[in-house]
Parts: sequence; C-alpha cells; structure tokens
Amino acid sequence: MIKLFVGLGNPGPEYEATRHNAGFWFIDALARQCKATLSMDKGYHGLVARTTVDGHTIWLLEPQTFMNLSGKSVAALARFFKIQPQEILVAHDELDLPPGEAKLKLGGSHAGHNGLRDIHAQLGTDQYWRLRIGVGHPGSREEVVGWVLKKPILDHRIAIEQTIDRALKATPHFLSGEFNKATLLVHTSKPPRPKPPRPATTENSAPTPVATKEPTP
Repeated sequence: MIKLFVGLGNPGPEYEATRHNAGFWFIDALARQCKATLSMDKGYHGLVARTTVDGHTIWLLEPQTFMNLSGKSVAALARFFKIQPQEILVAHDELDLPPGEAKLKLGGSHAGHNGLRDIHAQLGTDQYWRLRIGVGHPGSREEVVGWVLKKPILDHRIAIEQTIDRALKATPHFLSGEFNKATLLVHTSKPPRPKPPRPATTENSAPTPVATKEPTP
C-alpha cells in the first residue's frame, strides 16, 4: 500500500503553472480531495500534510528543494516515519507520454529526470512507484529544458487535469495495495479499432436490406 504520496516540481510562483510542476498539481488535487492542508516543514524540506483516508494514515509531500534535490526531502520524511520505498508513490511530468495519458510504474530508470535521479540516489533504490503524467515532447532534445519550464497550451492543460482526475479515482486502490486495479483506472484505454469498410455493390446487385435504428440521443 502507498503511505507517502510525493509530487515533483519547482517552488515559486514563476514555476507554478509550468509542465515540470505536474507532480505538484497532482498533490494539490489529492490534498483537496482529502481535505488536507499542506504546510511548510523545514525538517522535511517541503510542504507536508498528514491525513487519514479510509482508516489509512498517509503523508502528502511537495519538496521545496528545487527539482534536482527532491530526494533530500523524500528520504528525510520516509526515513523518519519508516516508510519503505515500495510504499512511496512519486507523481512527475513525463516527456515520453502525450498530455492526457499517464502510466503507473514500479522501479526502473530515471530516464534523465533530475527529480527521479536524486530520489534514486537518496533512497538507494529505484523500487518506488511512479505516476508518470504525460506532458508531451517538444521533438528535440535541445528544447526539453525550455519545454518543461513553460506553461502548456490550454488544451494540453485540460488533458493533464483529466489525467490527474483519473489518478485520484485510483486512490482507494493505492491505499489497499490493489495496483492492478489502480493501473486500469490510471492508464488511458485504447480507442476502439475501426470497422472494416462494407464491400461496394455493383449495378446488377442490390444491397442487402439492413434494419434501421433511430440514433441514441
């Protein structure tokens, strides 16, 4: 089960609406859902809230160390409360997924994400859960820094918020450790496959009558 929910981002109003702060957006939404208030705790180098959901005590954390030192905050809180890496969920922006998509993952590479890189180092393991929130890719590696530190266009922001809404619905499963069920809610379902075209009729053959149905409003 998840005991510590972490959102990655950069502190300060100039970064608040940028793509790199998608993890903060998730924690802000989760705090609203739980009716919890985040407040600065210098001991954990971040904004922290402790609350109870369905009988489970959980912590919410937004590191205020800037992205590349996120692990300092995560490790401080996790070690004090004896929270194991597998009981931590880190929400972060993901370049390899388009806005509107998200993936749930346990372990694996940090893929160059500076926040994850530091968490890897501070926890001494990659075996924690990640909520990868798609923000899209600019198309060129040289443009990545500028991309994540800019605001998404409105359509992309709406798509990201919809992703966060799906993740919030998975909260009971995060708390019970039912990660297969959580994954089904978080991951974007594939669109239905298009039906094959009907064969064309010839001049000498009449089409087979088909029963008609009124469109559903």
